[in-house]
Amino acid sequence: MPVTDYQGASASFTNFGRSLLSMRRDQVHSMEAAHQATSQEIELEAFQKQVAERFNELSSVDSDQLLSVPWIRKLLDVFLCCQEQFRSILFNNAANLNKPPMDRYVTEYFDRSVKGLDVCNAIRDGIEQIKQWQKQLEIVLCALENQRCVGEGQFRRAKKALIDFAIGMLDDKESNTSVAHRNRSFGRNNTQNDHKSLGHFRSLSWSVSRNWSAARQLQAIGNNLVAPKNNENIATNGLALAVFTMSYVLYFVMWALVAAIPCQDRGLQTHFYVTRQFVWAVPILSLHERILEESKKRDRRNACGLLKEINEMEKCAHHMNELIDTVHFPITEEKDGEVKLRVHELGLVYDGLKNGLDPLERQVREVFHRIVRSRTEGLDSIGRGNHE
Repeated sequence: MPVTDYQGASASFTNFGRSLLSMRRDQVHSMEAAHQATSQEIELEAFQKQVAERFNELSSVDSDQLLSVPWIRKLLDVFLCCQEQFRSILFNNAANLNKPPMDRYVTEYFDRSVKGLDVCNAIRDGIEQIKQWQKQLEIVLCALENQRCVGEGQFRRAKKALIDFAIGMLDDKESNTSVAHRNRSFGRNNTQNDHKSLGHFRSLSWSVSRNWSAARQLQAIGNNLVAPKNNENIATNGLALAVFTMSYVLYFVMWALVAAIPCQDRGLQTHFYVTRQFVWAVPILSLHERILEESKKRDRRNACGLLKEINEMEKCAHHMNELIDTVHFPITEEKDGEVKLRVHELGLVYDGLKNGLDPLERQVREVFHRIVRSRTEGLDSIGRGNHE
């Protein structure tokens, strides 16, 4: 089930855009002439503000940068920063985590975060797949770039690599990356030999099971993700709202990763229903709408991933392949100039991937470990509270 709209708030709590500090002052200290803000109120208000500011920054990016590797890295930075502040909130309020309704909210969040771990593993696999496509482009560059005299042999080598690249792309689109199971996770050191065959890579490299579905996993993360009722938020001194906010951040970030990176059963039709009264709702809903619009573009409808660099790889490879088909020997000066121009364009795309994919993979790995650490610490806190 998709996320449902927030309902049932009383008139004094209709605007979630107001600060937690102001709401608490209205609810609890309305009869006092002055009110000294507590450290908890300040911390919770700062968290809501940070989430809003971070996503406002992400949503302000131009269309040509949306879903690029640098943008995805910024998205993961946002998640890690929000996660760290949320972790601090849980630590500072550990004594309240085992009391209802907080125990339910926190437990549900940790259950969702576990589902996010599978998404992280699938995204890591998708990055590895992009690297395999990148290797085919590297062969093209080695054959045609910075060569004094390019002969038929170099062009045949480049042509074969472009065909392998196209087959790999087509195979991914048609099979929707339904591949064999392999036991691999972020918790293990994994080294693998370079394989010349994309098919061989695809048959061995994936860490999620053959019938795993990114779409179903996202649905499970968003299932019954409902904003806290007014009385629950008051009973938890605003902590329930913080948990709901972090749950939504997790949900959106996992969805955006699945939209951008190749993985099994990339269903993007997940709906985000959340009231715009939350200070962070507008930028998140705006990004969701923009990413969906990107997926509907004619050249992106059947894409194996909406990552900008994947689209650039495919276009450059297609143009280069068409150009090679028109080359005859001895090659003319004009045609040689065209080849050099296409090689230069391909080189720019290749360099962007070479410099961006490894840091991106490390960030996904860090997201995985942060989720595990936060869940372990949170469950330990709840366990200690139950035995006190």
